[in-house]
Amino acid sequence: MQLEAFPTNARPPDIVPGRPQRAWMDKFFDRHPYRCLPLAMANTTGWEILCPISFTAEWNGGLSQADIKITPDHPVPNLHEIVVSHFSHGVLTFHPQYLFRTPEGWSTWVMGPPNHVKDGIQPLMGLVETDWLPFPFTMNWIFTRPGRVRFTKGEPFCFITLMQDKPLEDFDLVQKSLERDQDLIGQYEAWRRQRDDFNAKLFKRESGAVKEAWQRYYFRGELPEDTGPAPKSHTNKRRLKPLKLGF
Repeated sequence: MQLEAFPTNARPPDIVPGRPQRAWMDKFFDRHPYRCLPLAMANTTGWEILCPISFTAEWNGGLSQADIKITPDHPVPNLHEIVVSHFSHGVLTFHPQYLFRTPEGWSTWVMGPPNHVKDGIQPLMGLVETDWLPFPFTMNWIFTRPGRVRFTKGEPFCFITLMQDKPLEDFDLVQKSLERDQDLIGQYEAWRRQRDDFNAKLFKRESGAVKEAWQRYYFRGELPEDTGPAPKSHTNKRRLKPLKLGF
């Protein structure tokens, strides 16, 4: 299986496997958000395309292309090949400078880096059929209010990950009664008992609970009270391969 990246520029941006670190997560006491495995897995389930320059973009609230001003820290030849005001209405457009191809049936999610927060601007998401597309896509961010935003060199401006989206149309969304699945409700009730007991001990500042700090059932891929076998496919750390040169 290959995700093929064809540069469309002599000096395309760097691409790296998604990194788990987030500035806002680092600021919590004991870096508590990193205990949330779904957050950490989202951060690393894909590849980051890194900004090759540092610049400031300012939107005055107008609806024309000229209402976004882009100012690089240093003169940049062909700045429009990296970032530009193209769609108007406060939309800032990046050019990843790669044409991506995926195996048949696989599409590319194009988005901002998961859980990467930028004040004043919001990444837009796109799903691209890169198993046939013969031209590159763009990455777009939309200002949420007039003002300035800053992107720094090495900061991810785009995040890509893959999915087989066509089979989604074959799924039926079915509501079922939890009580009719005795194994599942037993596991759910065991988890709820353990959670309530643990939270009560934390509230009372009992030493064992305070030392443990958080329950690790999901992180470890375990079911509480041994109510079933551990899942065979559980993952708590993503290890994606870096970009390499092909022929």
